Amino acid sequence: MSLLNLLAVLTVTVMTSLTGFCESSELSQAAPQSSREDTRGAGAATAAALPKDIDSQSLSRLPLVKREDMEELGKKLYDSIVSGQARSLAGLQGPFGIWLYSPAMAQPALALNYYLRYEAPLGRRLTELAILVTARELDNQFEWTAHEPVALREGLEPQIINVVKYRRGISGLAEKEAVIISFGRELFGKRKVSSQTFSRAQKVFGNQGVVDLAALMGDYASITAIINAFDLQLRPDQKALLPPP
Repeated sequence: MSLLNLLAVLTVTVMTSLTGFCESSELSQAAPQSSREDTRGAGAATAAALPKDIDSQSLSRLPLVKREDMEELGKKLYDSIVSGQARSLAGLQGPFGIWLYSPAMAQPALALNYYLRYEAPLGRRLTELAILVTARELDNQFEWTAHEPVALREGLEPQIINVVKYRRGISGLAEKEAVIISFGRELFGKRKVSSQTFSRAQKVFGNQGVVDLAALMGDYASITAIINAFDLQLRPDQKALLPPP
């Protein structure tokens, strides 16, 4: 092959690679980032990959609510979810989006969830631990996958997360972490918290703290009921983080 022919072949190869790279970059830039107002990747969910009764945009058994179809209270709550004020991890494509079908229920439910997650004295790190314990004990894949990354960001150590995820023993853990895990395991596994565990929780967190802890776990048990009843699916871009029961 002559030098000119070799150069021609190399030029075509480079141009083809660059064209493919540019097209890929343009597609990546053209695709809008996920937001709380859009369907957060739901368009990628094909009907073949979902149960027949699951809407491909909402990823649940109900379609996404339309703001224009709602009364004033519903629109206000809708806006709080879309804008991020409600601090929803899944936006409209999650439990809060389903709540919007009942605005009168959603209003106090959102306020309670906000208090328990962000304002209760338990603190963000231990709050996320309590949520993960609830998710694990109820085998709630949706909430676990949403909250494990948040727990890590809030400083919860991977070793503690793995204790919950793989249902390992709690010996060697600090008192607060051990109490939260025991409290949740008994509450959901035995349907009752023992006197000993309750006494430890009361000593560590105080009366208000025990009430808030039980309410937090109860709140996420309620959210699990919504997730299970409406068969809420993970987004196509999410990797399930919770192992099988």
